[in-house]
Amino acid sequence: MTEPMTVRARLAAPVATVRRALIDPAELRVWLAEDAEVDLPRRYEFWGRYTPEGDAPHQRLLHTDDRTLRFAWTLDGVETTTEFELEPDGDATILTLRQSHFSFEEAMSGSSIRGVLQTYWALAIANLAAHLEGRPPLPRTDFTSADLRGEMLIDAPMAQVWTSLTDSEQASAWFGYPIGIEPWTGGRYAMGGFDDGFVAKVLDVTPGRAMSVDWGPVGITTWELAESDGRTKLTFVQSGFDEGNPPYAAWSGNVAGLVELRRFHEVPDWQPIWLP
Repeated sequence: MTEPMTVRARLAAPVATVRRALIDPAELRVWLAEDAEVDLPRRYEFWGRYTPEGDAPHQRLLHTDDRTLRFAWTLDGVETTTEFELEPDGDATILTLRQSHFSFEEAMSGSSIRGVLQTYWALAIANLAAHLEGRPPLPRTDFTSADLRGEMLIDAPMAQVWTSLTDSEQASAWFGYPIGIEPWTGGRYAMGGFDDGFVAKVLDVTPGRAMSVDWGPVGITTWELAESDGRTKLTFVQSGFDEGNPPYAAWSGNVAGLVELRRFHEVPDWQPIWLP
């Protein structure tokens, strides 16, 4: 069963700046898509390897004004609807994204590309926030490849980053969802917490440096840390999955969370961008 999906974020820029990032093709190529063409009020299109079914543009502009952008987007033969709404919040902007035709069952099974919509937009909005804050974007999901790997630099000591990756309280804070972590080989890694969450298995740990977690059908996630000119380089890889049906939804969600990990360490008086 499909259902409407809503994502809200507080972005560190005024409405006019956020709107420009939503409609300027050059900016769209930074945080959203490999290719983009915009000619308002007639055309709003994006495509390329970082877009689901991105072999060609499949969007049709429905409405635009100073605060709203709405377009139809055909995915897996179904016309979905995507809407961005902007609301001023002091010097910042509250962005609300509404997306139709999302199915959690399709996200879990990978039976339709529409199953990636929730985490696809989470990663896109996280990279929009990074772009507006002057930070480099995280790797976008390449929907033409089964090679799921990326890296990022965090302006913090390696020991602090390791703690935030392996301490349940800190990881729950920056990821925005309860996580229970037993950071030793054979320990539990529970999304949703130890009592009610989905429990994965910690496969391997190199204290202070690397950890691998087995998520079953979606494969094994590995994080590895290294010193880099006073900062910490985090390399992340997904492996051990069916390469004929890569876990794009899970991968996009994990990468989206890492935007907040970086902000957790780099932003004074950190608060997450995500709103209820």
